[in-house]
This record gives sequence, C-alpha cells and structure tokens, in this order.
Amino acid sequence: MSTTPPVLAAELALAWADIQRHHPELPDLAAPESLIGESSSACGAELSFERLLHEAVHGIAAARGIRDTSRAGRYHNRRFLAIAEELGLDHVDEPHPSSGFSLVTLSPEARRRYRPTIERLARALKAHTAATATDTARSFRGPAARHGSSGGGVRVKAVCDCGRNVRVVPSVLAQAPIVCGGCGKPFRIPEVAAVG
Repeated sequence: MSTTPPVLAAELALAWADIQRHHPELPDLAAPESLIGESSSACGAELSFERLLHEAVHGIAAARGIRDTSRAGRYHNRRFLAIAEELGLDHVDEPHPSSGFSLVTLSPEARRRYRPTIERLARALKAHTAATATDTARSFRGPAARHGSSGGGVRVKAVCDCGRNVRVVPSVLAQAPIVCGGCGKPFRIPEVAAVG
C-alpha cells in the first residue's frame, strides 16, 4: 500500500462516499486532503472515521441550511446533535460548557455498518502516520529543524481537564508541558480509541 498523501486523500474520499451512500443529501467532499493534519479546535485532533462522520454532520447541516454551531464554530448545539444522531453518533447527556455536543462517538450500529470502511481508513491512516513520522539522517527538514524549532509540523489539538484546548505540534508538547492558564493543569493530546 502506498502511503503518499494522495493515496490517503483517495481513502478519505472513498470513506466519504460510503457515508453518502447512507445519507445522499451529504455534499461531496471538495478536498479530502484538507482533513489530513487539520482539525477545528472543537472537532478533535485525530483524523479517523469517527471524525469524518462528525464532519459529515456539518456537511448535512450546511446542505439543509442549519446553523449547527456558534462561538466561531466551537460550540456544537442541539441541531448538530440531532443530525449526529441521524448519522449514528452517540453523545453525552449534557453539553460541554465551551464545545457543546462536539464530543460524539460511533454508536455500535454505525460501527457495524461502516466496519469495512473504518478498517480500511484506519490502515491507510496508520501507514500514512508511519511514513510521515520516519525521519532519517538523510531527510531534509529545513533550517527550522537545525535550530530546535518544530519546523512547522502538523498541529493537533491538546486539551486540559477544564475543556480548553490549543493547537500544537506534538514534538513541541513532548519537549515540556504546556500549562493551561485557566486551571493550571498541563495540556495533553487525547488518546485515540482503537477500532473495534
């Protein structure tokens, strides 16, 4: 399997098409590669099928002309929640104070429905991560790497216990804790749930 971003983008497009088969009103995904290493602060950091389904909720809301978020897209309201349920996403009973109902998870039924797609996308993501994490002495990373900078790598969402989050390059967070000014606890990158 090739691990180049175009191949991963193709896998993302296939997964999106699978969601469209079950939800025909979902618009086409204009640029699948835009999801690689990019995430809104409220939607989670890790690219996964669950996150793709989350983004599909926003796509259907847009197609229906429904405003599903507020606070610059951070707070996911009950309209988001209603569409999320249609797409097979479960949620907590009470909204988070700053992100609302953004933290949705695959329901057991959705996990069964999309199992082959979830597994295929997980393999592509794992291969892509392994390929992009490889760093040899012969790799050129530019002047920023020689001076101890992150080199502008892919930023992910790091969260603290009070619900605040920041976008950070994982290697920067690994150098030393970044502490939340609101609660005084360190930001951390959430663990990714295994496909099961």
